[in-house]
Amino acid sequence: MELGIGMFGDMAFDFQTQKYQSAGNRLKEIIEEVKLADELGIDSFAMGEHHREDYAVAAPEIMLAALASVTKNIKLSSGVNVISSADPVKLFQDFTTIDLMSNGRAELMAGRGSFIESFPVFGYNLDDYNELFAEKLDLLLQLRANETLTWKGEFRAPINNLTLYPRPERELPISIAVGGTPASVHRAATLGLPIVFAIIGGNPAQFKPLIDFYKEEYEKNSHDMSKMSIGIHSHTFVTDSKDELMDDYFPRYARSMNKIGRERGWRDSFTPESFKAGMGPNGALYMGNAEEVAEKIIKTLELFDIRQYIAHIDIGGPTHKQNMKTIEQFGSKVMPIVKKHFS
Repeated sequence: MELGIGMFGDMAFDFQTQKYQSAGNRLKEIIEEVKLADELGIDSFAMGEHHREDYAVAAPEIMLAALASVTKNIKLSSGVNVISSADPVKLFQDFTTIDLMSNGRAELMAGRGSFIESFPVFGYNLDDYNELFAEKLDLLLQLRANETLTWKGEFRAPINNLTLYPRPERELPISIAVGGTPASVHRAATLGLPIVFAIIGGNPAQFKPLIDFYKEEYEKNSHDMSKMSIGIHSHTFVTDSKDELMDDYFPRYARSMNKIGRERGWRDSFTPESFKAGMGPNGALYMGNAEEVAEKIIKTLELFDIRQYIAHIDIGGPTHKQNMKTIEQFGSKVMPIVKKHFS
C-alpha cells in the first residue's frame, strides 16, 4: 500500500492586495512541508510541473533534488513531468541523479499535460501534441532499457551509440499519469507501466470502467500481474473545522478552479453547493476531518481494488499553516486508519 501527498506548488493569493505570494517563499514552504511528511512516515511525494503565474514550480526535478538532501525515507516523484515538451535524455539524467542522491527513492511520473503552457515555452507545436508524447515516451523507455542506445525520431536529433552518465544503480521507476483518456490508459497498459488516475471531479465511480480496462489490457499483454500498480490522485484537505473549510479554504479553491475553467472556456462551476456535493459520498473531493477523509479513501480504494492514493493538498493555494496541518493530520490520523483497514 502507498499513501502519499502531491503538490503543484500553488501560491497563496491575498484577496486584499490581489497578489500572489512570492515564488521563493512558496518553494521554501514546500521543503518544510515535505520534511514534515517524511518525518510522519508518509510514503510518497509527487511534485507537478507548471509554467504559470499561480504556480511556483516549473522544474519538479530541481525541487526533488533539493528534497532528496533533507528527507530520509519518502519516495520522491514528479507528478507530472510534461515529457512532450521536455528532452527525455536530460530527464533521464536528472532523475538518475536524484535516485542516486536519495538512495533509490526517485520516480518519474510522465504526462501529456492537461496544462499546455510548456509547449510555447519550449518551442513545440500543439498540433504535434499526441505525436510528441508518443515519441518522447518511447525514447525515455529506450534509455531506461539500453545502456548504449542508437535511436531516431521525428522531433529531435538522432542518437548514435550513446551511453548516458551517471549510470543508474537500479531500473528507474517510470509511471504514467492520465486524466481519463482511454487511449492513454491503453498505452500505459500495453507498455506495462504503472498508472495514476487524476480524479478531480464528478463521481469517482465513473472511473471504474477505465481502471478495469487497464487491468484487462495489462493482463492481455502478458505483463507480470504482481507488478501491476494503479493509483489515484485527488484533491484533499484535512481539518476539524467546517468553518475553516467553507469560510477560508473554499474561496481559495473556487477562485483557482474557476480561473482554470475560464481559461478553458468553461463556466464558473464552483459554488458552495457544488463544493459540498464534491465532499459528499459520491464526490471527488476528499475533504473534512481525518475520519471522514480516511473513510472516503477506503471506500474508493475498495471500489477500484487498488492500494495507492495520492492526496493533492495545495490546490487553490492554502496557507503554509493549512498545508502543514493537512500533512500532520494525513500522516498521524488518516494514514493509520486506512492502513489498519487493509492490513
